[in-house]
Amino acid sequence: MQAILKCLGCGDDSNDNNNKGNKGKSSFSDLEDKGKPQENPDNKSGLNVRQVFSLKQSWKGVMRDDVGFGVEMFIRLFRSNSELQAMFKGFKDIKTDSELRSNEALENHATLVMTTLDDAITHIDNYEYVKDLLYRTSATHTKFTGFQPAYFMHVKEPFLEAVRVTLGDRYTDNMQNIYTIAITYVLQTLKEGMEEALK
Repeated sequence: MQAILKCLGCGDDSNDNNNKGNKGKSSFSDLEDKGKPQENPDNKSGLNVRQVFSLKQSWKGVMRDDVGFGVEMFIRLFRSNSELQAMFKGFKDIKTDSELRSNEALENHATLVMTTLDDAITHIDNYEYVKDLLYRTSATHTKFTGFQPAYFMHVKEPFLEAVRVTLGDRYTDNMQNIYTIAITYVLQTLKEGMEEALK
């Protein structure tokens, strides 16, 4: 047992054979405590340290085709929320998915949205940064006639579906849970930001 503890860095040559059992246990407990990831007090996302790490690593895969992902997300959004598509002058009258995929205006909007999402997700454990980013972003939506703060939440399922398709087998139950927490946090913050801007 002493040899095992020594390999783990819990003992040294000066007290291998003379330590009391309690000291050995204390050292091992210290090692366990040090091995636990420290929570970031600036993280208000609802994700723990390990989940934040997994999210950021996984998100890199999504961002390999950020525009394609964004377009597919919007296509799924418009299927169930046609009233939102009607708000976009550049593609409000387009009926088919194939036409939307080749529409330059939608591609440009998807690029803007994905830039914001990427910024939020890569900084998701920095509360003040994300809040400032998303509050500023949501405030710009007050200029769109008829757009309501609650509309941000409609993006949740289309986003998760686009992530599922993009990640394939890598979209495990654990990753689904992580992405659900993350996008809910982002969209809720956008909603709150627009509500604040409308006061």
